[in-house]
Amino acid sequence: MPPSTRRSSSAPEPAPAPAAKRAGLRRLGEWCARHWLMVMVLWIVALAGVQAANKTVGGTYSDDFSLPGTQAAQGKEVLQAHEPAAAGTSSQVVLHDAQQLSGFQPQIAQAVSSLQALPHVLGAQSPLPPPGQPAPPGGPLSTDGLTGYITVRFDTNPTLLGDDYLTGVDAAVAPLRDAGVQVEYGGPLGELARPAPDDRSSEAIGFAVAIVVLLVGFGSLIAAGLPLLTALFAAVVGLGVLGLIAALSTFATVAPTLATMIGIGVGIDYALFLLTRHRQNLMDGVDPVASAGQAVATSGRAVLVSGCTVIIALSGLSVSGISFIAKLGAAAGVTVVTAVLGALTLLPALMGFIGRHMDRFSVRRPVAESGGTESGGTEAGGARGEETTGAWHRYARRVEAHPWRYLVAGVVALGVLSIPLFSIQLGHIDDGADSTDFTDRRAFDLMSAAFGPGSNGPLTLVVDQSAVAAADRPAVQASLQQALTGLPGAASVSPLQTSPDGVVLFNTVVPTTAPQDRATTDLVNRLSDTVLPDAVAGTGAKTYVTGNTAAQVDFLDIVSSRLVLIIAVVVGLAFLIILAVFRGLLVAVKAAVLNLLSIAASYGVVVAVFQWGWGGPALGVAGKVPIESYVPMMMFAIVFGLSMDYEIFLLSRVHEAWIRTGRPHDAVAHALEITARVISCAALIMVSVFAAFIVSDNIVIKMMGLGLAVSVLVDATIVRLLLVPAVMTLLGASAWWTPHFLDRILPHIDTEGENA
Repeated sequence: MPPSTRRSSSAPEPAPAPAAKRAGLRRLGEWCARHWLMVMVLWIVALAGVQAANKTVGGTYSDDFSLPGTQAAQGKEVLQAHEPAAAGTSSQVVLHDAQQLSGFQPQIAQAVSSLQALPHVLGAQSPLPPPGQPAPPGGPLSTDGLTGYITVRFDTNPTLLGDDYLTGVDAAVAPLRDAGVQVEYGGPLGELARPAPDDRSSEAIGFAVAIVVLLVGFGSLIAAGLPLLTALFAAVVGLGVLGLIAALSTFATVAPTLATMIGIGVGIDYALFLLTRHRQNLMDGVDPVASAGQAVATSGRAVLVSGCTVIIALSGLSVSGISFIAKLGAAAGVTVVTAVLGALTLLPALMGFIGRHMDRFSVRRPVAESGGTESGGTEAGGARGEETTGAWHRYARRVEAHPWRYLVAGVVALGVLSIPLFSIQLGHIDDGADSTDFTDRRAFDLMSAAFGPGSNGPLTLVVDQSAVAAADRPAVQASLQQALTGLPGAASVSPLQTSPDGVVLFNTVVPTTAPQDRATTDLVNRLSDTVLPDAVAGTGAKTYVTGNTAAQVDFLDIVSSRLVLIIAVVVGLAFLIILAVFRGLLVAVKAAVLNLLSIAASYGVVVAVFQWGWGGPALGVAGKVPIESYVPMMMFAIVFGLSMDYEIFLLSRVHEAWIRTGRPHDAVAHALEITARVISCAALIMVSVFAAFIVSDNIVIKMMGLGLAVSVLVDATIVRLLLVPAVMTLLGASAWWTPHFLDRILPHIDTEGENA
């Protein structure tokens, strides 16, 4: 069957992009290259402007897991309305000394008084009992009298109050420190006391590896430096914009680090794709300004599609209905936008500035993009490129000869890596897993040693008796007290207290296990689902479990229940994008399935390292920790978006060759040959950028860095080298088949702008 006939019956050739759009991108690239000084000055002004504005009016970052309408939030509201002094967000100021703390009675009293006088403080409780009375069992003073804690209740989350507020807290406890008492901050106050995240070491490591990879890939100092410079400028501008947005809405503490990680990674990738095309044009004798315009009109279109795909995947996080998670996606999306803008404007300006001197400082002879030939080879898709028989071309032929062998090998490899996923435990990582350099970790250790690990995550039980007759309330209290006596999993249960108006009962339950332990989560769920409701059944009373730990359990429950929805939405969006771009139903199905397999493999590695402890201590993690509840959701959206970069870049070349020749097997071999070097360089850089963040002090960032690095590595090796060529070979021409009704309604997207 002639190729033209085969195309019309199996995979209709996509219509060219609108001429105005092609011309617009070309004009943009040429204008930026011709007016390089103006564009560079505008970027410098933008960078300085947003950073200055950020330092002046920029917002702060805070972890707030509270969710309106949840049991923990409702219980807090009830307690706030009837007993404000017992409500609010609590933190501990932990005291320890080798001598009895009772010997520091004046200093402790002064510290408590000063803390109570601070803004936003509802109350502060001294660890010392009244004179002449014994210390109550279970705290806040240890049995040996060496450790105690001041419970401070705030009317807001202390992490939202800013670093200046910490100065007042330090001044309040200064008399104790001056007397030689060890003072540490636990809970949200400890998070506020943490130093601001410093990602410079991670960025330096990532950039150092990127320089080496680009030097090897391009063989030119200038060509290696341009993607790094473009990505750095774009990421810094994006972070400044994020800081300004944070002044209007609270973002998580990991948001800027996550945005940096994603922004630098995709920024280098996008610049690399454009620069590869531009450099090939220069080898073919094209004028630098015209070459920059052509690069933006062709590869720039793929960058636009890829960037939009990443942003769409990140926007899928909003389906969770949790603002904390949706804002993390938005934070990463900000730097993706600036990365795209940098690639389409700043990079062409740098191309115009460099002119034909791209290879002036070379460490080896330039290599053409197509076919691994020396300079002078045709650009991707040229006739000479299709006749190449380089290493990647020969490898593709081997896959073509034994597709099932390679397909099974790839699936088995991903399956083995995915095994730990089946034992995944979602949770919230407590302060006990942090470095001892942090005050909240030291407070956690002191509390655990003196009062047990559960003292770091006390639970507040609240019972609303507003619908209970006054005569029946003593019976409700007696029933509750009986239900809580000998409560499994509880180290201590304080007596029930009554609000001044007699409407609300409340007390504190200290678990036997640490906040991050599964047993603590089970205790919270047992109290909220059975113990408390059963104790007040038929009375009309409403029961709640509240406090920081309970709020985190509520957050975990909601995230877990919506994870499947997020996966379905993101997979569906990715499927539609691939289907619209390449107009091949089976190609879209293949992309979705293979991405699911690669993500499952990266999940498995994260579980093995952090939850099973296989290498966690080597990464600076104290012991085994659960997988932070929102990490899988974030990883899924980010990885699915990023994997589309390589998917679109590789499949676009396969599709071009298929449309031109009608030979599906030759198209796969040709595409692997001409994309191998640039995708390998881009993937290795992305892996190094993500892996560099494993040195972060934040365990969530360690998880994200490792998971994203493994995902990209798996996608660029097992998926691209084994599964994609094997599956495409087995599918043959049917890969590009689309039902006629879909062909009529699908938009026409020209990813590489070949007609530009």
